[in-house]
Amino acid sequence: MATYIWQQPDWPNWRYDMKRLAPPLASVRYIQGRLLGRMESLGFTLRDEAWLQTLTQDVVKTSEIEGERLDTEQVRSSIARRLGLDRGALAPLNRHVEGIVEVMLDATQRYAEPLTTERLFAWHGALFPTGRSGLAQIRVAAWRDDAGGPMQVISGPIGHEKVHYTAPPANRLASGMTTFLDWFEQSGELDPVLKAGLAHLWFVTLHPFDDGNGRIARAIGDMALARSEQSQQRFYSLSAQIQQERTDYYNVLERSQKSDLDVTEWLLWFLACLQRAIARADETLSAVLAKAKFWERFASAPMNERQIKVLNRLLDGFEGKLSTSKWAKLAKCSQDTAYRDILTLIELGALVKADGGGRSTNYELTSSRPE
Repeated sequence: MATYIWQQPDWPNWRYDMKRLAPPLASVRYIQGRLLGRMESLGFTLRDEAWLQTLTQDVVKTSEIEGERLDTEQVRSSIARRLGLDRGALAPLNRHVEGIVEVMLDATQRYAEPLTTERLFAWHGALFPTGRSGLAQIRVAAWRDDAGGPMQVISGPIGHEKVHYTAPPANRLASGMTTFLDWFEQSGELDPVLKAGLAHLWFVTLHPFDDGNGRIARAIGDMALARSEQSQQRFYSLSAQIQQERTDYYNVLERSQKSDLDVTEWLLWFLACLQRAIARADETLSAVLAKAKFWERFASAPMNERQIKVLNRLLDGFEGKLSTSKWAKLAKCSQDTAYRDILTLIELGALVKADGGGRSTNYELTSSRPE
């Protein structure tokens, strides 16, 4: 008896119930178009800022799903530099950040170009520039060879591991990936949004690399979504929504991989998650408009580069509370200089002391306080 879908005799002849999928697909397509229409009504500057925020969130969250936390400002700076968006002083480079940024931008900016074995190998090489995943050496830019045993998804402590999934043996990967890539590039009747969901499931089921399969699967999904919109610019982050629903994501993946080839349940979940991701784009738009309104208000205020840099960090969603010491670290200046910068901004009305107090005084933007 087959345990996993790839062991089914008719693999990979997927099945799905279009009668059940049609209503949520139509809903997703409608809000996709409405969001693109709203963004088109914005000026270039605001649209680029929303694009930058979305891509930053996408890169940070697709890594976070795998347990890897990236520095948000480094990610933002890397994307801004590559897209030619002016961000002032840029954060120092990090080769791991640069790698995932390269992959995500290649998938979305060159969405119309064919997805090939060579392209996937290039993505994998970018994700693992040192040839290691943590302390372990892995095969980079090549399909796994299962030299250390079958590829398995495992959780739990040593001695009490739980096997969630066992991937197809390595000797089936070359033909399996050829079939997948041929299907991905075929222009058939399947809607590109459904293709994004099915491609995601199919790729992680094959699990062709030693590591990085989840991130590359989500990049492939984003590529298909860019094709569905015929746009290089993205204004919602599916990875951010998946991260928020991470437990459900892994549960539905596991159920689907241990079921038959009817993937209706997975595609219904994927469409619902995508719809919630697009709906959350309102938060990005609101943040961008609030930032534009803030700088319009203080356009003529005399501010130095340090003040502008830190205010932009706050406007972009600074985590935690802003203290004098944090200001000094962000602006790379002394605490005395930081305190003078803060006092000037308080006098201008851009900052106020936060409520509460405690061991240290914290500050916040005036725009974040109720009027």
